[in-house]
Amino acid sequence: MRAVGSDEQAITVLIHAYAERLDAGDLDGVAALFADATWRTPARATPLRGQRAVRAAYDGVILYDGRPDTKHVITNLTVAVSPDRATATARSYFTVMQARPDLPLQAIICGRYHDAFARDAGGWRFADRLILSDLVGDLSRHLRRA
Repeated sequence: MRAVGSDEQAITVLIHAYAERLDAGDLDGVAALFADATWRTPARATPLRGQRAVRAAYDGVILYDGRPDTKHVITNLTVAVSPDRATATARSYFTVMQARPDLPLQAIICGRYHDAFARDAGGWRFADRLILSDLVGDLSRHLRRA
């Protein structure tokens, strides 16, 4: 993504793009954010690397008319850019809300993102994402493996 405004703003846009794409059911677009990055969770022994591997991790997301009927709410965002402006880190909280005809509106999972970014001629991009799930609720209508 092309940086607009400050480095912190550009990184915030990337973090929010992940949430927006996932809530829109754009799983290919989510994976594209990690085309040259690692994607990790404590549940996976080996980090995933690259668009194809990350896309496969989202195969279990249940879509209803093309969307997962979720809203990812990102809060407590802190961005730190290195002095040379070549790398950055960010930490944030996420809360995923879901509602379905058979599921009242509720938080289905909450946790933290620990992100690393790299900057090149094209702007900022994800270099690494660690997803830490702290509170897990009813994922049965969100993930096939729940």
